[in-house]
Amino acid sequence: MSKAFETIVILDFGSQYTQLIARRIREVGVYCEIHPFNVGMDTLRGVHPKGIILSGGPSSVYEDGAPHCDRQILELGVPVLGICYGLQLLSYFLGGRVEPSSRREYGAATVNLTGEREQSRLLAGLSDGFPVWMSHGDHVTVAPPGFEVVATTENALGAVEAPQRGWYGLQFHPEVAHTPDGRLILSNFVRGICECQGDWSAASFIDAAVARIRQQIGEGHAVCGLSGGVDSSVAAALVSRAIGDRLTCLFVDNGLLRKDEFSKVLKAFREYGKLNVKGIAAGERFLGALKGVEDPERKRKIIGTTFIDVFQEEANRLGQIDFLVQGTLYPDVIESQSVKGPSAVIKSHHNVGGLPEKMHLRLVEPLRELFKDEVRQVGRELGLPAPLIDRQPFPGPGLAIRIPGAIEPDDLLLLQESDNIVMEEIRNSGLYGELWQSFAVLLPIRTVGVMGDQRTYERVIAVRAVKSVDGMTADWARLPYEVLETISRRIVSEVRGVNRVVYDISSKPPSTIEWE
Repeated sequence: MSKAFETIVILDFGSQYTQLIARRIREVGVYCEIHPFNVGMDTLRGVHPKGIILSGGPSSVYEDGAPHCDRQILELGVPVLGICYGLQLLSYFLGGRVEPSSRREYGAATVNLTGEREQSRLLAGLSDGFPVWMSHGDHVTVAPPGFEVVATTENALGAVEAPQRGWYGLQFHPEVAHTPDGRLILSNFVRGICECQGDWSAASFIDAAVARIRQQIGEGHAVCGLSGGVDSSVAAALVSRAIGDRLTCLFVDNGLLRKDEFSKVLKAFREYGKLNVKGIAAGERFLGALKGVEDPERKRKIIGTTFIDVFQEEANRLGQIDFLVQGTLYPDVIESQSVKGPSAVIKSHHNVGGLPEKMHLRLVEPLRELFKDEVRQVGRELGLPAPLIDRQPFPGPGLAIRIPGAIEPDDLLLLQESDNIVMEEIRNSGLYGELWQSFAVLLPIRTVGVMGDQRTYERVIAVRAVKSVDGMTADWARLPYEVLETISRRIVSEVRGVNRVVYDISSKPPSTIEWE
């Protein structure tokens, strides 16, 4: 970035909690980056970290192929904190002893402070016997020379320190909610031990991002594909602040949006008044291309290809365009560079893949340092309307992947009406902001029913509502029975062609959030 924020670097050894560490550190006002465990030393020095955190991970430090970072990180002269596997690796490097636990610890545990706690900067402000979350098979049985044991659990060393060298280790996970004092511990490390002042905020990010965008685009022109969701809206607002009306936003109606969504989103942008937005009604074109197509992957590809064609045609009418604005977020960046963890493929219909190559555009990704919750904070700071900022994620292919099988116009209308009822009742119940996503799915089956003394043979709507932090995992939401009852009654009564409503109680994994 154009402004050098104080930075903490996390080296990722494959823990499922690595992103959560970064989020917790940013919550205390300190910028944080995640890099693969084997990042080069030149790259690491170029970041100028104020401190380094070694994440947890599923491996044993002794096994063949176990991830080991470069030991030179211990000689950079900045504090190092090892968490779980990170502590074990520190011990392995520095002469401690790591052994398989006779009793593995997964779940809640209690940490007891030792007599040396008065000197502990890492655990400053904590009371004896605080609860933590453990998740380890190996543990450190003997701390490395020069380390003090400042906390223990019933079965393991809880925390060790070598403050004269700036080396610290925790066997438990301070980043998870099940360690209530974890935020204080991480704050002690980054604000106290690493002496970060805390210059990271939505406002400071906006100032730095606007300066960087102006430098990147210069006097050029840019185009942005708006979806009405938070990521593309905030990205567009940032670039607009930087280059004004040299940014044109295209909002394509693919005919697969929610009920009245095209007009509602355009109205919200008009009320915002700071973006040059052009609406493109292309629903018939998309639905025509999808006619008779049943395979979900083919549907996705057709929607992505058609979007690229429509977008390119409209962009060509604008004259000279040099840049394409995309709402890529930090989790996308992390996953694309992951060495040990799962690698995510960024889907073309989300990030309009193919356009930069076809149109010879250069990418502008102003949100690539941010997590989703930070994007929302930036959007509020920019003054974007609440319906855009607080909107639940909506898939790029829209309702096409909520109608398993071929898409018929009548089915689409039926799903739009049902989904609209779900949205209304979720909002009426005050639950909208608590859910990651909530929506209706039209199933490709018919069931027998009785309505008005007559036998019916009509369609089934499945209702899906999940809670999640980032969409990578999700748990089904325990909606109140009265909310489910109202949703079901309204859909069966108001949507002609539906006689049954079911509720999806599957979590991710093993299921996905969407049905196709």
